[in-house]
Amino acid sequence: MNKFFTIISILFSIIVLSFILLPLIKLFYNVGAINLLNALTEKEVFTSIFLTVKISFIATVCILITGLPLAYLIARYDFKGKAVIESIIDIPVMVPHTAAGIALLFAFSQGYIGKIFDKLELTLIDTQTGIMFAMMFLSAPFLINGAKEGFKNIDPKLENVARTLGANKFSVFFGIAVPNAKKDIVNGMLMMWSRGLGEFGAVVIIAYHPMVAPVLIYDRFNNYGLKYSAPVAAAMIAVSLIVFFIVRSINNRK
Repeated sequence: MNKFFTIISILFSIIVLSFILLPLIKLFYNVGAINLLNALTEKEVFTSIFLTVKISFIATVCILITGLPLAYLIARYDFKGKAVIESIIDIPVMVPHTAAGIALLFAFSQGYIGKIFDKLELTLIDTQTGIMFAMMFLSAPFLINGAKEGFKNIDPKLENVARTLGANKFSVFFGIAVPNAKKDIVNGMLMMWSRGLGEFGAVVIIAYHPMVAPVLIYDRFNNYGLKYSAPVAAAMIAVSLIVFFIVRSINNRK
């Protein structure tokens, strides 16, 4: 019976992995190495990929700074409304991305907040700021939830001992909590960053230009078809996978 379960588990695992890998393998095979290199060296493609990676990274750093304390509070303390806050964090995962783009425009381009943004010369429509807001809104749950699980896995005794030795809460947070949850925090950052790289629905509503890679892929597919969009898609996936695997490998090794 145990052997049968093992065989079934391996079989299902192969099916799932094949389902994930097959489209990627076929994409790279059909594009070919020459077309992939040509796409990577094309100025418009390189610029869009670099822009996508850069803005997604900045969005991730912003949520890291602002979301890490929130993740720690949820992991360490029980309080009224905690379930509501956790639900709010998860809302972007459930919201249709085009709807999220429209909601962001209403929130930050109109009303009092819109007027404040205008005075600060911050515009969402067709700007890098708008792209970053879209990435932050839809990807933040991955980082916050990843960090939360990391903080939960830390033995509270470590922090209690530090406090009894005179460490304040800031020292405990930065000296014990963050270092011990570093692996989960980095993995959460990777998930948020990679999710931001693929963001299309909200971005295309807010900022068609400047073109990030997903919008460029859509634009070329819509105007020129599969032949001209596939190399861009392969180039974006190749760059994302390389960076993702390097950072994940380093983090797991540590």
